[in-house]
Amino acid sequence: MEEIDHLGHERSKIEFDVEAMKIVWAGSQRALEVSDRISRLVASDPIFRKDDRTILSRKELFNTTLRKSAHAWKRIIELRLTEEEASRLRFYIDQPAFMDLHWGMFIPAIKGQGTEEQQKKWLPLAYKMQIIGCYAQTELGHGSNVQGLETTATFDPKTDEFILHSPTLTSSKWWPGGLGKASTHALIYSRLITDGQDHGVHGFIVQLRSLDDHLPLPGITIGDIGIKFGNGAYNSMDNGVLRFDHVRIPRDQMLMRVSQVTREGKYLQSDVPRQLVYGTMVYVRQTIVSDASCALSRAVCIATRYSAVRRQFGSQDGGPETQVIDYKTQQNRLFPLLASAYAYRFVGEWLKWLYTDVTQRLQANDFSTLPEAHACTAGLKSLTTSATADGIEECRKLCGGHGYLCSSGLPELFAVYIPACTYEGDNIVLLLQVSRFLMKTVSQLGSGIKPVGTTAYMGQVEHLMQCHCDVQRAEDWLKPSVILAAFQARAARMSVACAQNLSKFSSQEEGFAELSADLVEAAVAHCQLIVVTKYIEKLQQAIPGKGVKEQLAALCNIYALSLIHKHQGDFLANGCITPKQASLVNWQLRSLYAQVRPNVIGLVDAFNYTDHYLGSILGRYDGNVYPKLYEEAWKDPLNDSVVPDGYHEFIRPMLKQQLRTARL
Repeated sequence: MEEIDHLGHERSKIEFDVEAMKIVWAGSQRALEVSDRISRLVASDPIFRKDDRTILSRKELFNTTLRKSAHAWKRIIELRLTEEEASRLRFYIDQPAFMDLHWGMFIPAIKGQGTEEQQKKWLPLAYKMQIIGCYAQTELGHGSNVQGLETTATFDPKTDEFILHSPTLTSSKWWPGGLGKASTHALIYSRLITDGQDHGVHGFIVQLRSLDDHLPLPGITIGDIGIKFGNGAYNSMDNGVLRFDHVRIPRDQMLMRVSQVTREGKYLQSDVPRQLVYGTMVYVRQTIVSDASCALSRAVCIATRYSAVRRQFGSQDGGPETQVIDYKTQQNRLFPLLASAYAYRFVGEWLKWLYTDVTQRLQANDFSTLPEAHACTAGLKSLTTSATADGIEECRKLCGGHGYLCSSGLPELFAVYIPACTYEGDNIVLLLQVSRFLMKTVSQLGSGIKPVGTTAYMGQVEHLMQCHCDVQRAEDWLKPSVILAAFQARAARMSVACAQNLSKFSSQEEGFAELSADLVEAAVAHCQLIVVTKYIEKLQQAIPGKGVKEQLAALCNIYALSLIHKHQGDFLANGCITPKQASLVNWQLRSLYAQVRPNVIGLVDAFNYTDHYLGSILGRYDGNVYPKLYEEAWKDPLNDSVVPDGYHEFIRPMLKQQLRTARL
């Protein structure tokens, strides 16, 4: 079969330095080098193949997870990989596994909430994988409302032990990844009870299974919760159920960095502030924002390459049909998603900085930025995961019928990604937390408390309530100051309107319940402003490489202006812009799409994803889509026999019976 490379022609039109853009995307030359090396290492290893995932039974799928995890660990040791390299290795293996929770939640939580002695005891075991840990917080009856958890840990002063117990069916731990089959230990979040008094939810390190034969320890009922959405996808993970029947653990297995229980059973708060616990949460949520940019960029890469390969309609005099990517409707749906992937990348980089900054301040007992950092990471986790889940599905639709094939890579990517909208905080609940923080910020404006960080714009609220958008011509929309002013005015006006409406209720709680939908919209406006601001700040830095900054600026404008277009109701209703200015946004977007069009293949090549990692025939680097789709079809187990297995039993009798009736 002849090799068709539709994309060579596309790559010849690129107007910027793709290699330099790869460095911008990766974050640094070193990060690019590590990513590139590790992704190729994974792609060339037959044990990490994944093209058969969607046809494996659940048991086979879980078995490949175990095989890949064991092989990954072996490679990490043989090649003496650093922690960073090992984490890239797990990322490029691209299969949800118990390892993710062990490294991503169990270890960070012991680091964040364990005392020095506890860290000395447990971390070496965890780092050597001599124990496998998971993070068991969510219960059958409670997820987002952590304070409502029902599992109890009651101190028994006679034996110096805690007794863990699941008093109700709904108190069963339910969902923790790695819990179902693989983990030997778990961080169990339970209500601490001493001397009949409930001290709220605390963390405990609990051994679940024997280190000799992996059988559950006495008093522990444990298993997998069953098949989840999608083929393959998250079904490689053993999400579990766990019940305790009066299980005893030593007192020193309560995580005691922040609060302790003494030998006598006295409950003490340490001088380490409770807020440190939030440090772990800020850390986990900033990684989720970076993951959103990865997942969205993958989907966009597949849809962009395929849109350039696929031709449909528009043939003049028997000439070739039009590339789908040249249709304005396709660009209007796809290019804002490409811009969003870059925008989330840069806000993710900034969150990494924020986490470091907050951690240093906490160590110096400075808690001034914590509430704002907490609200900021909660809001950005919600905004980016919701938009990414919707974006992956949109990319599937942009690929037409073939996007529905598992071999397009998009159904599995979607099914793997969408739980991110729920875990680590349900996205609507998180936005409501952000709106509470915004309402508090607005209420303090008169009192001389200056808003900090991402809410600093609220300090100029009088100006923002009055200001009018300074756009006469379409190209005025390209000025960063104009874009920022519009987003700041919208966010400030929505927050102030909510605060004014809240003051009309007799109790604040009644107001919050009644106005929650408006409050969520105000929180979204605030979070979108943060993303736009951080992208604009990124463009103020020196960015080397021919044409790189110009492309990033065009994408920044596409991101911001497509949001103004999508939410123009907000901007118009709050008087931030006029109807005329709203229509100029559209004119400007069209010319930005034309500017980006020759460069889109370069902009997705800059993600530097191997074909193995993308896992998509539609998104292949060489654009050789149709022969490969055809080849793949024949590999399906249904094609193992020409005549289907049930022919003699079902099809033949039906056909023959029809013939018999016809004779009558």
